[in-house]
Amino acid sequence: MARILVVDDDVNITSMLRRLFQRRGYDVDEAINGKQALQVMDQNLPDLVITDIIMPEMEGAELIMEIRKRAPGVKIIAISGGGRIQPADYLDLAEKLGAECSFAKPVKQSDMLAAVERLLETG
Repeated sequence: MARILVVDDDVNITSMLRRLFQRRGYDVDEAINGKQALQVMDQNLPDLVITDIIMPEMEGAELIMEIRKRAPGVKIIAISGGGRIQPADYLDLAEKLGAECSFAKPVKQSDMLAAVERLLETG
């Protein structure tokens, strides 16, 4: 089964997504920021990464750029609740940097699961 890496500094989000994907049979790793995500990726290369945009130490935009350099075949979904600007602005940037799709928080589980399944099928 495919491996998914969930990257978010909100443990409620990572926990919810981990449970959602594990129930579907996916292997799931978690990280609290982009820096930790890269360390996890060095151990277990995921098929898909779901990353928040606003995080401490290394933000999602930086992580997306680094994933595109290191592992261009990995699928990426960006999520954001916003920050100083609207979530849509961050998500537009994420897609320009290489994310295949994006969602504003809160994310409907059914929408996220459909996107993951679609991206992994086309991968």
